Amino acid sequence: MSRALTVMQLLPQLDVGGVERGTIQIAQALVAAGHRALVVSAGGQLVPELEACGAEHVMLAIGEKRLSTLRLVGALREVMRARGVDVVHARSRLPAWIGYLALRGMAVAQRPAWVTTVHGPYSVNRYSRIMVSGTRVIAISDFIRGYITGNYPQVDARRITVIPRGVDRAQYPFGFEPDAAWMTAWRAHYGALDGRALLILPARLTRWKGQLDFIEVVALLRQRGLAVHGLIAGAAHPRKRAFEDELRARVAALGLRDDVSFLGQRSDLRELLAISAIACSLTTEPEAFGRTTIEALSVGTPVVGYDYGGTSEILRQCFPQGLVPKGNIEAAADCIARLLTAPQAVPREHPYTVEALQRATLKVYDQVAAKGRE
Repeated sequence: MSRALTVMQLLPQLDVGGVERGTIQIAQALVAAGHRALVVSAGGQLVPELEACGAEHVMLAIGEKRLSTLRLVGALREVMRARGVDVVHARSRLPAWIGYLALRGMAVAQRPAWVTTVHGPYSVNRYSRIMVSGTRVIAISDFIRGYITGNYPQVDARRITVIPRGVDRAQYPFGFEPDAAWMTAWRAHYGALDGRALLILPARLTRWKGQLDFIEVVALLRQRGLAVHGLIAGAAHPRKRAFEDELRARVAALGLRDDVSFLGQRSDLRELLAISAIACSLTTEPEAFGRTTIEALSVGTPVVGYDYGGTSEILRQCFPQGLVPKGNIEAAADCIARLLTAPQAVPREHPYTVEALQRATLKVYDQVAAKGRE
C-alpha cells in the first residue's frame, strides 16, 4: 500500500467460522503491513486472538436481526469519523446494511471506500443485494462470481474481484503426521480401526453437507468387500438433532454400525485429515469455496468430491482425479475404490494460501482508497 490506511471490517460476531477466520487473517496482514485494523462485531471467542495481533475490536451488535439494530447506524458512523476510517469492508448482509446507511449519512468527500465480500450464494432479493453494492465486490470463488453476474446483471463485472479463501500452510503442512501423544489417544478410542482405510467427511451435521450420501458410499464400498471405515466429523446444531438421529438410523438400517463413526465436533481436524486415506465432499448444494477440501489436500490427503461449486474449482486445479458427477453415489464409490487400489499423489504446492488471500485483499484496499483520493 502507498500509505498507512485504517480499514474497518464489519461482521455479526467473532466466533468460530470461515468468515470470522478470514476477518482475523486480513486484520493480521493489515497490522503486519503497518496499517490500522478495526473490526466491528458483537464480540465472541476470537476477540482475544484479534486483539493479540494488534487489531482493535469495536463492540457493536450490528448483526442482530431486530429493528433496534438500526439505531446503531449513527454510532457506527461516529466510530468511522472518530477513527479516520479509509476503507469499510462488509462481510455479512445486516452489518453491510448498517455500514452502508452509516456511509450514506456522511458527506461524499468524507466517506470511506466501500468494499463487500460475497461469501455464499445468498437468496436473491433486495436484502441480499447490499452485498454487491461495493465499489469493489470480492467473490470468494469463480462459482460465486458466476452467482453475482447471473443474478445481479446490473453489477459491472469490472467491480468484481475473485479472491479465493486460503489455508495456512504452516498449520496444514504437506505430509503432516500427528504426534505420538495424539496417535496414542486415538488408538485408545479407535484402535479397532487399525488396518481399515479411513474415509472422512468433515462438516457440520446439516442435510446439504452430504452425510447421507457419504453413508451410502460407505455401504457400497463395504458391499464390495473393501476394508473401509467412514468418519463423520462434525456436530449438529442443537435445534437440528433430528438430522443426526436420522443419520444414525440410516447407518443402523444399512448394517454399518461397525463401519461408520460419528466423531462430533472436533478441534483436531488436521490430524483426522492426515490419518484418513481419502476425504470426501459430497454436498447436495454447491460449496461457495470448499475450505475442508483444500485443508485435506494441503496435508496430502486425496479428496473425492462432486463436480460443482467451489469444490470443483479446487479439485480441477489441484486433484482432478477426485472429481465425480454431482449426486452420483456409484461414481463416488468407484472413484474411492480406484484411489485405494492405485493411489494418486497429491501435488505439494497449490495457490489457495492465506498469504495469497491477504496479499490480494490488501491490494483491493489500496486501489479503492487511492481511487477515493483522486
